[in-house]
Amino acid sequence: VQLQASGGGLVQPGGSLRLSCAASGFTLRYYAIGWLRQAPGKEREGVACISSSDDDGSTYVVDSVKGRFTVSRDNGNNTVYLQMNNLKFEDTAVYFCATDGIAGSTCPIVYRYWGQGTLVTVSS
Repeated sequence: VQLQASGGGLVQPGGSLRLSCAASGFTLRYYAIGWLRQAPGKEREGVACISSSDDDGSTYVVDSVKGRFTVSRDNGNNTVYLQMNNLKFEDTAVYFCATDGIAGSTCPIVYRYWGQGTLVTVSS
């Protein structure tokens, strides 16, 4: 399982970014996919999760980003997105996508496979 997060960058407070999670040789629709982040000096934390499309496809976001972040899928492009709006300084972190690798799983999950992260910097 190889996952790759992309789409990070430098954005001003209040701005938006859309992160993408792509996979090689792995069909994302069958698996729950989560987004996690790690800020400098802090532990990695889960941010959002989307259940397998073969389950109910339900989504989950943590309270700190609720109303600002949305997780979604494009099964045709084998991609999972994290749309981040109204970004704040405290959203600065390296963002990762990950999965448990279990077909049909429902969020929350225990992450076993991680991709390389993408850096999001919120700064004025």
